[in-house]
Amino acid sequence: MAAVFLTAMAGCGFGTDAATRFASDIEAGANQLGSEDGATHSIRHDTPSKSGECAGPYKAQLDQVGAMIIWCEGTAAEAVSSHSMSYHARFVDTPQTFLLDKAAGETLTIELERRSGHAVITDVH
Repeated sequence: MAAVFLTAMAGCGFGTDAATRFASDIEAGANQLGSEDGATHSIRHDTPSKSGECAGPYKAQLDQVGAMIIWCEGTAAEAVSSHSMSYHARFVDTPQTFLLDKAAGETLTIELERRSGHAVITDVH
């Protein structure tokens, strides 16, 4: 019973970090992408933070080797924390590296397209 509770809470963002929540959004977006080649879907990740975490500007990197890194920044643009993972690479291909600077609370949008049966990240803005 405890394992079920913890799994459910992780899906809600409880006990997770910015990269984990971001990867969950990518997984959900890939599942919503149509199955036919050429299908597109946009994923909107409103902010990497939850209350008290990563509330300032942030950097997001999705690279072609399958890693994702989120850097939370302080008021002087210094990194105050970073979160990384590669879980999302199970669901999407990233043919190039994307590195973005985002203002506090700014939405990150990921564009997906189905190509040769695979979900592919075509743009991040």
